[in-house]
Amino acid sequence: MSDLSAFPITRRWPAAHPDRIQLYSLPTPNGVKVSIMLEETGLAYEPHAINIGQNETWTPEFLALNPNGKIPAIIDPDGPGGEPLALFESGAILIYLAEKTGRFLATDPVARIETIQWVFFQMAAVGPMFGQLGFFFKFAGRDYEDKRPFERYRAESHRLIRVLETRLAGRSYIMGDDYTIADIALLGWVRNLVGFYGAADQVAYHELKEVPAWLERCLARPAVQRGLEIPARP
Repeated sequence: MSDLSAFPITRRWPAAHPDRIQLYSLPTPNGVKVSIMLEETGLAYEPHAINIGQNETWTPEFLALNPNGKIPAIIDPDGPGGEPLALFESGAILIYLAEKTGRFLATDPVARIETIQWVFFQMAAVGPMFGQLGFFFKFAGRDYEDKRPFERYRAESHRLIRVLETRLAGRSYIMGDDYTIADIALLGWVRNLVGFYGAADQVAYHELKEVPAWLERCLARPAVQRGLEIPARP
């Protein structure tokens, strides 16, 4: 049995199955990337719900795993060379799990780096912009008298979702016929934008054809449906 006692986080969130990947997360647009990937690959894992509303990511135990204080993060007891590996940043975790399993990331060098390119597009652009739009449209930011920040993020989200619309023209998925980590990275954010944030009208989502069809295809996958609910919210 694997010994994970060297990781302080296991003292606050003990591992009942230390031989499995330990997932520290919550079903947010970033968190579900990893739970969906784990469900898609069939890797054995143990989820731990981290209550971000109670600032649990800022506890010493969590910060010892991710000094940036954000979910998701993992510990793989069977990392490279058979040694435990701690990893944070959802995009990095997706790439790691894809390489570990040989799934959802092409081995062809061109297709591989192009897929990673779209993962970075989500990490650098879609996530930050959609998240800020959500803050200024749904949460505390909506009360700001100065509406320039809201308009900035609304306009940029409107533009970015049309980048996806153009990319998906003639394609079932971001990379064509193959469902990849690029789709896993993006689907939760688009779903959140039009669902939880209720910002479909803000980006004229009704004008789009390719993105809604793509999202529907992704959400129909059983592993996606399961992953969207893991870990259960505390």
